[in-house]
Order: sequence, then C-alpha cells, then structure tokens
Amino acid sequence: MEKVWFITGSSRGLGRNITEAVLAKGDKVAATARNINALKDLEEKYPNQVLPIQLDVTDYPQVHSAVKTAVAHFGKIDVLVNNAGFGIVGAAEAFTDEQVRSQLETNLYAPIEITRAVLPYMRKQRSGRILQISSVGGRVGNAAVSIYQAAKFGLSGFTES
Repeated sequence: MEKVWFITGSSRGLGRNITEAVLAKGDKVAATARNINALKDLEEKYPNQVLPIQLDVTDYPQVHSAVKTAVAHFGKIDVLVNNAGFGIVGAAEAFTDEQVRSQLETNLYAPIEITRAVLPYMRKQRSGRILQISSVGGRVGNAAVSIYQAAKFGLSGFTES
C-alpha cells in the first residue's frame, strides 16, 4: 500500500536521498525545500508522486500551510521526516546570539512545530510514523558543536516523550 511522506529539506543531502528512495519505491512525497527549483528534476521524473512545497521550517505559518497543502493534495500524511537542519562549529562563548537562536530554531523548535502540525492529521487517521533526523550528537556531546548538539539532545528528549 502506497504511503504519503512529508519530508523537510528534500532538495539536498540526506533529505534528497530519502526523497529519491521513497519515490523510487512508488510512494508519494510532499517534498519541502526553501528552493523548490532544486526539485524540478524529481517533479519531471515522478509527476504524479511528488508535490514540491516551498518551506522555510522556521516560518510557522508557512509550516502549517505546507502541511495543509500536502493533506489537501494527497489526502493524508503517513510519514513525517523532519530532516531539515544545519550545524555550526565553534566555541560556545564565541557564537553570537543570532547563531544560537538560529541553531535552536532550525534544529529543535522547527521539528517540534512541524510535528505538532502533522500530529492532528495522524491522530485523525489513527496511524502515522515520525522520523526525527538527528545525529550521534543527540546522545553524546563533542567539543565545538555545543549549540547544535543542545538542539539535537532536545529533539531526542521531545521525541522520546
């Protein structure tokens, strides 16, 4: 039975690889990215399976609109993949306030908000899966990536609960 996936950060890296694998399997994808032009090739190759949606995961009204758009188009969301994110390296005291906020917003608060936006649909369907893309940094601390890892530790805690 085909599933509908909602994947953040679908334009490159791990998100792109997951999106391609899901489409090749025959499932459908609401593929989100800040730049949906990077998804044109997938849209051409899988015209009835992929719905590119422009999304900045830190823009919460856009998050809720993207989720509604995906459900309106496909009728449901079976799998959420919170993949979008980035990391910065440096000493904890050297990061600017903006860098700290940006890391936490993108890597922690955004996945929480996207999960909260999708959960009502999954509860109504009485089914669904959520994959939070993290890293070993969500379990074990390392020097020079303290803010990134703080976000990933937080995401792990949110997900476990």
